[in-house]
Amino acid sequence: MKMFINGQAVDSSDGKVIDVINPATGALIDTVPAATAADIDLAVASAVTAQKIWAKVPVYKKAEIMKNFIALVTENKEYLARTLSDETGKPICEARAEIGNIPIAFEAFSEKAKHLYGSVVPAGLEAGQDKNLLFTQREPIGVVACIIPFNFPCDLFDQKVAPALLAGNAAIVKPSTDNPLTLCKLTALLAEAGVTPGAIQIVTGRGSVVGNLLCTHPDVHLITLTGSTEVGIQTAKAAAENLVHVALELGGNDAFIVLDDADVDLAAEEVLWGRMYNTGQVCCASKRFLVHKSRAEEFTAKVVEKISAIKRGMPADEDSRLGCLISEKAAIEVEHQVALTVKQGGEIIVGGKRDGAFYDPTVIADVPKTADVAKDMEIFGPVVPIITFDTTEEAIEIANASKFGLCGCVFSVNMKEAFYVANSLECGGAVINGASFFRSFEMPFGGYKFSGIGTEGVMSTFNEMTRTKSVVLKNILK
Repeated sequence: MKMFINGQAVDSSDGKVIDVINPATGALIDTVPAATAADIDLAVASAVTAQKIWAKVPVYKKAEIMKNFIALVTENKEYLARTLSDETGKPICEARAEIGNIPIAFEAFSEKAKHLYGSVVPAGLEAGQDKNLLFTQREPIGVVACIIPFNFPCDLFDQKVAPALLAGNAAIVKPSTDNPLTLCKLTALLAEAGVTPGAIQIVTGRGSVVGNLLCTHPDVHLITLTGSTEVGIQTAKAAAENLVHVALELGGNDAFIVLDDADVDLAAEEVLWGRMYNTGQVCCASKRFLVHKSRAEEFTAKVVEKISAIKRGMPADEDSRLGCLISEKAAIEVEHQVALTVKQGGEIIVGGKRDGAFYDPTVIADVPKTADVAKDMEIFGPVVPIITFDTTEEAIEIANASKFGLCGCVFSVNMKEAFYVANSLECGGAVINGASFFRSFEMPFGGYKFSGIGTEGVMSTFNEMTRTKSVVLKNILK
């Protein structure tokens, strides 16, 4: 598959390619270009020119183009889902759901774009301003670099590209090297739908090369990145050289808190959604399970029963509900993290086995609150480490000891106690009686501390992707 630059499907300028491998089978799916510095310069230059043209397209016409895009996605939905499943390793049912989110997101952002109103500051609100009127308007920020990770490429394409384009910006997509194919196709479909050539582009290649070239380019005006905290920090440093705006959604180690009065059946059921979905490769997945000592045995038994019943298999199988990780390398990292957790005091109750890129759902009991996973070690896989506590205050203390602050959750039938815990958690999102894996397109999504800067969602993304201009009518009043 090719890149898409300035309205054309292109190879890299030197002809070099990168293999895209099916992580479940090890088979070659396709290749993508390994972009060069010249390719990035061309893409950015094309974006700068195209953005000025695209910005003049009325919002209602932009929304019509997004409807055209949705129709093309619907027409190609099974091809897109199969491609996503093959290159990512997620079950086909999950891949179809992710493709199914595209219309929801693009319609929501289109509606919001029609209501980006300015404000008026009337005359006389302060001394010396009796004859002056001031109003504000929202303007595009310019060229937006959309850095997208492997785990939910289409969902994050929605979150970044839709508002970027609808706000009048040009968007350059940089997908993960592991699974760029679906996003290459989506980018081409946007162009087919009617987006100005050069206003939507995709460049492929290693993040350390292509991502760095894009993020350090002086003609990029905003970097919106979802990825690891380490990459986010490097990106922020690079952006600072050119005073480029950044919006960073980074790592998490979300606490899943089960109080002594919790509905344990509900909590155990939520583990399936909140930890096993996408084989645990979710930034806001629940990753530390803090359970009151009086309920730990019951919770552990019910979680083991439920995850042991998950239908595991090849991602392409219709009845598979748990696929593989993005690569064998990723599975080996999970294997090492589980071994460290056992070394630090945990005991594997079920799972703990790896086969290539596949890793069994795993429950680790008796994890001490001093273990790495209890604080800052983010396990990106289907692993449930259980840490017990005696009091609500202790649970809050353990939860907040992490450098991360993406999301968290608490289970309790006492709403006063649940609200107390939710309000005490140092994180950007708190779910009551549900797993922390919760993200609607409407809500502002983002974390505290080392989990990021800024938020994404229909309520807030346009704030990141536009500038506010104040226009003054001086001495307009008598």
